[in-house]
Formats: sequence, C-alpha cells, structure tokens
Amino acid sequence: MLDLDSGDITEGRLSRALLVLAAPLVAQNLVQVANSAADVFWLGRLGDGAVGAVGLNQPIMALLFVPLTAAMVGTQVLVSQRVGGENQSGARKAVFHGIALAFVAGLVLALLVAPTAGPIVRLLGAGPDVAPQAAAYLSTYMLLFPLTSVSDTVEMGFVGAGDSETAMYLNFLAIGGNLVLDPLLIFGVGPFPEYGVAGAALATVLGYTMSMALGLYWLAGDHGSLSLSLADAGLDLDELREMVDIGLPAGGQRLAAQSVRLVVVAIVTVVGGAAGLAAYTVGARIATIAFVPAQGLQQAGQSVVGQNLGADRPDRARRATWLGVGIAAGALALIGGVQLLIPELLTRAFVPDLSEQGRALSIRYLEILAYGYWAIGATYMLLAGLNGARRTKTSLIVDLVKYWGIRLPIAVLALPVGVGIGAFGLSVAPGLGWGMAAIFWAVTGSNVAAALGLAAYFKYATGEGMMRRAADVAAAD
Repeated sequence: MLDLDSGDITEGRLSRALLVLAAPLVAQNLVQVANSAADVFWLGRLGDGAVGAVGLNQPIMALLFVPLTAAMVGTQVLVSQRVGGENQSGARKAVFHGIALAFVAGLVLALLVAPTAGPIVRLLGAGPDVAPQAAAYLSTYMLLFPLTSVSDTVEMGFVGAGDSETAMYLNFLAIGGNLVLDPLLIFGVGPFPEYGVAGAALATVLGYTMSMALGLYWLAGDHGSLSLSLADAGLDLDELREMVDIGLPAGGQRLAAQSVRLVVVAIVTVVGGAAGLAAYTVGARIATIAFVPAQGLQQAGQSVVGQNLGADRPDRARRATWLGVGIAAGALALIGGVQLLIPELLTRAFVPDLSEQGRALSIRYLEILAYGYWAIGATYMLLAGLNGARRTKTSLIVDLVKYWGIRLPIAVLALPVGVGIGAFGLSVAPGLGWGMAAIFWAVTGSNVAAALGLAAYFKYATGEGMMRRAADVAAAD
C-alpha cells in the first residue's frame, strides 16, 4: 500500500503520490508528539523544576537546529530532483555531502554549546530552581548532537528519494529507544544509573544514535531506494555550496519564526501573567497536533515537486502544489471546524487543573486559532512548491514578513499603554493595551495574510515560468 517508486511520482496519480508519501511522515510526526508527552509525564514526577527545565530548552533546541536545516532541506531537494532526473550517482553524492555537512555543523555546535550550557540557560531567565537542571539537560543533549544531526539528514535523504516509509521506520526506532530508556535513565531502574533530567536528554540522543546507525547500515547495503559506497565518498566544494545555497534560507525561515516566538512569549508573560502563558501554551500544543498532517504533506510535496522538476515535468510540479494546497487547506479547515465546536472540552481534557482565568483564555485562543487553520495548511504546501523548485530564499522572505512584519507588530499592541519590554537584546515598543486578544489575533492574522499573499505570488511566479526555469536548472545539475 505504501510502495511508491519514482515512476509513480512522475507519471502516476498526483493525489496518490502525495498522500502515500505523506502517510508515513504524518505517522512519525504524531508519534513525536506522543514522545514529547511521555518526556513530560516522567519528568513531572520529579517536580515543576524538571518540567520547566525541559520547557526552557525547547526554544534553545529549535534555534540549534537552524544551521542544520541547510543540510536537511538541501539534501531532500537535491536528492528528489536528481532521482526524478534518473541521476542516481548525483543523488548519492547529495546524501554523502548532506551527512558530512550535518556532522560538521553538529560537532561545531556541540563544542560551542556544551561548555556554556549554564550561562545560556541563565541568559534566558532560568531561576535557581530550574537553571541547574536545564543546564544538565542541555549539556547532556549536546554530547551526541552530531550523531542526532546525521540521523535527521539521512531521513531526509530517503524522503527525497520518495521512500518516506524507510524514514518512518528510522524515526520510530529513535522514538522507541527514547520511550524505553526514559524511565530507566531518569530514575535509575535496575543496572542503569539515576541521571534525573539529564537522563531524559541522554535517552533522546541515544535513540537518535540508534536510528543513525541503522540508517547508515541501510545506506551501505542494498536497501532499495538509496545506497552508498566508498566510491561516493569525497568532498566537492561546489556540491556543498549548492546544498548550502538551497538549504540555508530554510534555516533562516526557522530562525525568523523561533526568534519572534521567543519575543511573543515575553509579551504574553507581561500581559497575561501565569494564566495568559498557560493559555498560550495550551493553544500552541493543541495546534501542533492539528498541524501534523500539513507538515507531513509539506515534506511529501517537496519531494513530489522536486522529482517532477527533475523529470522535466514543470506543469505537473505546479499541479502537485495546488492539489496539495487543496488537500491541506481542506483537512485543516475541517479540524478547525471541530475545534470551534469543542474548545472547552479540549481545554479540560488537555489541562484539567487550569484556573478559571487560564481556562477562559485558553478557550478563546482555541476559537481564534481555528479560523486560521486552513491558511496554515495552504502555506505549508505553497512553501513546499517553492522549496522543491529551489526557491528557498523566497520562502525566507515570506516568513520574515509573516513573523516580523505582521505577527510581532500586532502582538505588541497587547502591551499596556506606555509599557515596553526588552527580550534577548531586542527592545519592543510600548503597546496600546489591547490585551491577550491582540496576541491571539496576531497569530491567526499573520497565518491568513501569509497564505493569501503566498498564493497570489505563487500564481504569478508560475505564470511567469518559475517551474520551467527550475526544471532547466535541475536538468543542468
């Protein structure tokens, strides 16, 4: 049922190609959400400080993965275009260079971050009850960070080749390893030492290390979709430059989003206090679960678009993008409709012990978020079309406008009149006292504006021959 080869992607039904390629990616994303919940479940037994330590590290981890996005996105796009063009040697070359780039970038980050974990978490405002545990988690996570980086890049190589099923198995191994090791290393069960919060980090990176080992083993053998040999080893600076040129703007996208989210959290803290922060967290977590199908469809879409461009089928690549937009927007609109009907039930099920104020704010946020779900689905797929065509710089500009040009200015209006904040070296101007509703609408408004603007641009750019030019570049590669 999940079997899909390059001919299916470039010649078969596009809807089937998108959905079959996306299904394993959606499954692994859902499992990742469950994995995060399991971490919080076990660490909750150690107290609020342990949970807070992991929560504080989440934005740090998101920022650490920004440089690695160049390797992951660059690998997927190059592999997909070359597989579509039946350039298997070029696809293998891209995978090798992606692995090398990910390992080196991960190693540099590990050497820089691990020794400075304490100052980093204190810079983010960690108090004495959280800082030691947060620093222990971060420094332990960085021990095997280069191998984690390679694991994610290997997965993207298989996805680019149209083999998302293998990527799913690798991800399941990483998460399964973490789920088994979590309680053993946190609490010191049996022969295992008790590491507390650091044990949760160690369980995570050991799981991804196992996934990396299996992925490299499959690449070195005859797994089917991709294989490497010693003949594929050897660094080509032009190949690395091409990969970075494609992938680095995607890293900029991630940086634009995460940096604004950090500032918005600071605004939420000032405006809404504990209740507002709880509501913002509840909305973000529930929304993450809702967005999982769109994220999987985006990854699948990038491979489908890339392979069709590599096969000199630009019209088919364009149609795949719009078809994906319809599927993603429709699916998320349905999810949003359900959320509009039961926001209180979702809030009580997710966090039953919220205060009355926190619950009221959470319900309102879930209602406002639901109006923009369709836009998030559309945006993911339009960005997939651009990324698959190597237009990652355009995707970066879109996210800069979305987060810095729309979301942050609207969120600032929530601040009390005459009150500003400073966050991470950024001074935010005083607001107009519009309260938490301004922050909620800033999120939904920026999502809708991005979808509409991006759809208009994509229609214009494809009318001007963007996909034709992308196919010509892929053919010359």
